[in-house]
Amino acid sequence: MKRGLYIRLARTGILKNKKLYYPYILTCICMVMMYYIVLFLCRSEEFKSVPGADTLQSILGFGVVVIGIFSLVFLYYTNSFLIRRRQKEFGLYNILGMGKRNLVKILFWENLMTAAASLVFGLACGILLSKVVELAAARILGGLADFGFAVDIQGLLDTAGLFAVIFLLIMLRMIIAILRSRPVEMLQSENVGEKPPKANWILALLGLAALIYAYRIAVTIDDPVTAIAMFFGAVILVIAATYLLFIAGSVTLCRALQKKKSYYYKTKHFVSLSSMVYRMKRNGAGLASICILSTMVLVTVSSTSCLFLGSEEELHLRYPRDIVINVYPEEGESPDGLYDKIDGIVEDHDVSMGNVIQYTMLSVAAFQADDMFYFDSGEAYKTGAVDLIQDIRQMYIFPLSDYNRLMGKDETLADGEALLYTTKMTYGYDTLSLEDCGTWKVKEKLDDFISVGGDVANISSGVFLIVKDESVIRRIEQAEAEIYGDNMSNVQTCYGFDLDCGTEEQIRISGEIRALTDDSQGGGENSYPPASVECREVERAGFYGLNGGLFFLGLLLGIVFLFGTVLIMYYKQISEGYEDQDRFDILMKVGMTKKEVKQSINSQVLTVFFLPLIVSGIHTAFAFPLISKMVTILGVTNQRFLIAVTAACYLIFAAFYIVMYLVTSGEYFRIVSKKK
Repeated sequence: MKRGLYIRLARTGILKNKKLYYPYILTCICMVMMYYIVLFLCRSEEFKSVPGADTLQSILGFGVVVIGIFSLVFLYYTNSFLIRRRQKEFGLYNILGMGKRNLVKILFWENLMTAAASLVFGLACGILLSKVVELAAARILGGLADFGFAVDIQGLLDTAGLFAVIFLLIMLRMIIAILRSRPVEMLQSENVGEKPPKANWILALLGLAALIYAYRIAVTIDDPVTAIAMFFGAVILVIAATYLLFIAGSVTLCRALQKKKSYYYKTKHFVSLSSMVYRMKRNGAGLASICILSTMVLVTVSSTSCLFLGSEEELHLRYPRDIVINVYPEEGESPDGLYDKIDGIVEDHDVSMGNVIQYTMLSVAAFQADDMFYFDSGEAYKTGAVDLIQDIRQMYIFPLSDYNRLMGKDETLADGEALLYTTKMTYGYDTLSLEDCGTWKVKEKLDDFISVGGDVANISSGVFLIVKDESVIRRIEQAEAEIYGDNMSNVQTCYGFDLDCGTEEQIRISGEIRALTDDSQGGGENSYPPASVECREVERAGFYGLNGGLFFLGLLLGIVFLFGTVLIMYYKQISEGYEDQDRFDILMKVGMTKKEVKQSINSQVLTVFFLPLIVSGIHTAFAFPLISKMVTILGVTNQRFLIAVTAACYLIFAAFYIVMYLVTSGEYFRIVSKKK
């Protein structure tokens, strides 16, 4: 046969199956476009000039990997819908005398046309929209990007190379499917699966047990570090349980509904439920995929949106004052001279201080085993009761005098007594012991204390211990120094204040203070204790770069997952429409009206189609405690705000889901109610 014939047959095959091919090609175009845009942003030299862009580019590097892997898995999976629908056509070609090598050549040209269209239009759209996305990303970070247009040649080559490999793998799968099949099997491919699957109680119960265990993990974990460690394990359990329940559990449900005569023996239920039973094993996998992708969209978008929308509140929690100076004096050494110099710098700028705060503190890491805290990880590990990742605590130790002054209290402590305040954890003991330092009786567990800024940024839980005086803190410092050596923590005095001036002036003042602390550490008459300087406005760009980057990546991944959800939903309805076409055609010929057909369709679609939306909402609700612990590490402590954002994301997604239901159910009805 001439090569031109294969090209014409391939083009004709695509055009005749445009309801299947066009959405697939459109999705391929979108995947190529998204991959190039993310790659472009990661490498854009112009974008690096935007404050916080370096952080966003680092985060998007992870997004490049995720989108690449998802594109491979998703396009490889959805291509199976195309092959299954085309098998009857290929079987007819085979019986009419066309060999399998000829069929492979047709598939080669179809795949080549699809790949060419996807790469050409995908890269073109990526180039055209890359600048728009770059400006949007700069806007999210609170900066401005250059309006100059650029094309990343290396990005084009990398994108084309990746998707060429993906289409090659898809082509190999198509070839293997053709070579392994028999003509008769291909002709009867649309009837495969008509034998009703049996209810598998073992798999259904296994899926239920896995789901309950995963939910239990999500709702019982209190520690954010543990939440991170257990998150991916819980996700894998939920994915496995979802597939088991949708495949095996759905069949069991259908069988149970069939036994319920009051429900089953109705026109609108009888036909739809019988149809569902015959194909539920294959149908269940598609529904599970929709459910998992929907959950990914909800979790990704809601968590990153909450981080970004709460950025300003998080920034003020992390940096509670406009400027904070942390001084590290030796025992008996006073930082007052340095504070006087800092006050002088502020006065020289004709600016007033406000909300001045000053306190002494020792910050040290320790490993908790019940009411015992170890500095030495080796000693902690020997107890057998400590997980060196999950049980690490960041301790902040204050003298009572500073606590009373900061909180306006008049508490007293006897020797061996202490006050206790914790963050991101619950402490359930009446005593607290520190390795080689002694034991304190917890006189009172406090409900509130100041934020020291650093505790918000720490991944571990915080333990605030208020002891009798500074001599106790110095004793703890020495005990910790014997274990950590040069890596020991030092007692520090913190001096923070707000300024009644603009952003630029605050940055200039912090710069002069930083220069003072750097110059004063060389010894001599004007030397002061070592110090570090934090300025909220200096750190703002990096902070928004992190949260804005996560938000931007969340939106991109949400869009990618949404593509997957929409395409699977569409193919599910189309493929089921063609499978039901002959069956409903026969029913209408024997007297079933179009109204009854539509009622039956609605019964099936409403029962099955909205199940993934409901289950994804349940997944998200149970995942919420786990997610809230994880975002607490990044400073989101407002639970009501997180609940509101998550609920809003679910409602928006549900509205979109309903629109997709209306579109696809209409197409389904047109297919099954009219024999083509």
